[in-house]
Amino acid sequence: MAWPDAFGDFRNRLVSDPNFRRSAKAFAPTRAKARDNARALFDLFAGFVYSQTVLACTQIDLFNFLKAGPQPLSAIASHGELPLDGATRLARAAASIELLEQRGKDWYALGPLGAALVDEPGLAAMIQHHQLFYEDLLDPLALLRGEKKGKLAEFWGYGEAEGEAGRPDAYSQLMADTLPMVAEEIFATLDLSKYSKLLDVGGGEGAFVSEVASHITNLDLALFDLPPVAERAKAQLAAKGLADRVDVHGGSFLTDSLPEGADLISLVRIIHDHTDAHAMAALKACRTAIKPGGTLLLAEPMAEAKGAAPMGDAYFGFYLLAMGGGRARTAARLTEMLNDAGFDGVRVHRSRIPLITDVITARANAA
Repeated sequence: MAWPDAFGDFRNRLVSDPNFRRSAKAFAPTRAKARDNARALFDLFAGFVYSQTVLACTQIDLFNFLKAGPQPLSAIASHGELPLDGATRLARAAASIELLEQRGKDWYALGPLGAALVDEPGLAAMIQHHQLFYEDLLDPLALLRGEKKGKLAEFWGYGEAEGEAGRPDAYSQLMADTLPMVAEEIFATLDLSKYSKLLDVGGGEGAFVSEVASHITNLDLALFDLPPVAERAKAQLAAKGLADRVDVHGGSFLTDSLPEGADLISLVRIIHDHTDAHAMAALKACRTAIKPGGTLLLAEPMAEAKGAAPMGDAYFGFYLLAMGGGRARTAARLTEMLNDAGFDGVRVHRSRIPLITDVITARANAA
C-alpha cells in the first residue's frame, strides 16, 4: 500500500472514533482543524439553502440594484416587493455568504461575491435555470437508478420536442446568455484570427459564431446543427446582420457528413452531452471534414480539472445525468478519444476559469 493511502486509512480510523473527535475539539493544537472540518461538513448539507439565497437575490435583481451603492433595508424591501422581515432575512443570509455586506444597522452593500454577479446576465440566467436541476435532485437515488426522467431532460431535449411550447425559446435564450462567458475564455486561450474558416458543430442558433464574428473580421464562418435548429439559426443570424457571413447547414453528425473545407472546427459544450459512442461519432465526423493539418477546438468543463474537481465529478456528474446522458471527461480521456478519432498534437490549454470551460486543441494528422 502506498504511503498516502496508508496515511488516509489511519486518518479515517482516527476521525471515525467519537472519542478522538471529542479530544480533537478540546485539544488546542487540533481545535481549529476540527472546527474547519465541522464547518465544511455543515456547508455540504446546507448548500441548498445557500443556493436558494443566491436565487432569491437574482430573482429580484438585487446585485444590480446595489451596484450604485449601499441601500437601507426599507429600500431593498420595496425593490424586491418583500415585507421588511423578509428583506431582513434575505439580506442577513446573503451577507453571511459574502454576497452582501452589512453597513451600519440597517444598510447593506454588495459583498465580494455579489459584486462579481453585477452585469452578468449569463450567470443570472444559469442561476435561475437551476430551479429545474434542483427539482430533479429532490430524489437523487431515483436519478442514479434511472427511474425518472428529469426536468432538465425535458428542457435540453428541445431538438426532439419541437412541439413543446416554450422549450426551444428558453433553451436558445439560455445559450445566448451564457455563451459569451465561454467565448471569452476561448479567445483568451487561442488566437482564432490565424485560421481561414471556422465550422461550429452543434452550434445551436449561432451564439458562438456570433461572438467570433464580433471579434474577428477575417474569418469565414459556418454552423452545423440539427435541421430545425439550423432553421432558427438562420433567422437569428439574419436578425444580427450575419446572414451573409455565416453558412448554416442542417444535419446530424450521427448520420450525415459535415461540410468540408474548414481549417478550424469547434465543438463548444457538445462532447460532454453525449455517450462515448456518440461523442466518438462526432469526433470522427470532424476528422473526416476538416482540412489536413487543421485544428479541432474542444471547449467544455472537464472532470478532475485543477482547482475545480468538484465541478466535473459532482456538479456535472449529476447535471448531465439529470439531462439524460453524457458525462464530464478528464483531459486524459478526451486525449485518448481524439487520438482514436485520427487527431494528434493534442494540447490541453490552461483555462483562466475551469469552472466555465477548459480548452483542448488537436491537429488533423496526415493519415
